[in-house]
Amino acid sequence: MTLRFANVAGRSALVDADGTRYLDLETASNGAFSPEPMDAFARWDALRTFHAGLAPSAFDTAPTIDAGLLGAPSPMPYQVFGIGLNYRTHAEESGMPIPTSPLTFTKFTSSIASPNADITLGSPTVDWEVELVVVISSGGRDISVDRAWDHVAGVAVGQDVSDRTLQFATQPPQFNLGKSRRGYSPFGPWLVDAASLADRDRLHMSMTLNGENVQDTLTDDLIFDVPTIVSYLSTIVELLPGDVIYSGTPGGVGMSFKPPRFLKQGDVIVSTIDGVGTTTNRCV
Repeated sequence: MTLRFANVAGRSALVDADGTRYLDLETASNGAFSPEPMDAFARWDALRTFHAGLAPSAFDTAPTIDAGLLGAPSPMPYQVFGIGLNYRTHAEESGMPIPTSPLTFTKFTSSIASPNADITLGSPTVDWEVELVVVISSGGRDISVDRAWDHVAGVAVGQDVSDRTLQFATQPPQFNLGKSRRGYSPFGPWLVDAASLADRDRLHMSMTLNGENVQDTLTDDLIFDVPTIVSYLSTIVELLPGDVIYSGTPGGVGMSFKPPRFLKQGDVIVSTIDGVGTTTNRCV
């Protein structure tokens, strides 16, 4: 049974195989685990052991999930990283050279939003970017590439919402603020344990805008894969439990259309990673 960790109404929860029912973690563990979602990541190995001991029938009478109560799985990370131009298709459509090292920026923590949150349009040039989001379990420095997945709690579906005018307002451009407006970092619907994903370096990811397929890729097209990103960041900063990494978006962003297409009021974004989950965001 795959470990799916969720934030339900601000409390740590475990989700069943169908993604329909959940157990409150503190209650199910008789207080062995904290109800605070941020506390789970430093104890991820212990959480795996506890989850492995649960019988599937434990969820039979559990409450059903209300999508409106789901919060970001790591709602208050110390650090949020974004990796730019990390798919060849996106670098090519942007007319920029393929990076030789991860192009890293910050998404500020105050931009974190629940998986199905509305996106408040802060300008007429707000763009979509579906991404594989990684959350750190045991952090550290100088993590080797071959051990990097061991430092990952799990993965989720994310949107790196981008205000393009703000992103390119200065010369040279800086990405941090344009990607950090309120609600511009939604992710979820839950965290799927990285150890349970059989093909975690080759996940299928897609996004529709009002039912039209605009982004579609396999994550093996990443220029810098998840282990490389985790290892690279850890050579510069200390990664901490609960830290969030937006790993990059494939081709198909609105800015690349001719003429460019940006989000408008009433648009609906549906983002999916097979075997992980789906999120839905409405533009207001």
